[in-house]
Amino acid sequence: MNITEVKVLPVDGDERLKAYVTLKLGGCFIVRDVKVINGNTGLFVAMPAKKMKDGTYRDLFHPLDKPTREAVESMVLGEYQKALASPESYTRISARNVMAAFA
Repeated sequence: MNITEVKVLPVDGDERLKAYVTLKLGGCFIVRDVKVINGNTGLFVAMPAKKMKDGTYRDLFHPLDKPTREAVESMVLGEYQKALASPESYTRISARNVMAAFA
């Protein structure tokens, strides 16, 4: 798998949600709504998910093996750290304005 672009949109004003991320795969496939979450044990990457009728969530897109998941998380968290280090080059949004930013 070749991730050709990672776009980070940091979120202000939310304790757990830290950023929305868009991944471009191979220059021909885009995955939106990846999230950087501040969990109980630190930052992690949450894949796009859909709420099911029983109230649980099911990933719409996700790596099939641990090495691929670790590679995606490493790349996404690395870009998130770059966004924090140079905030002038990244657009920041408030948690309340997330949907407007993606319209």
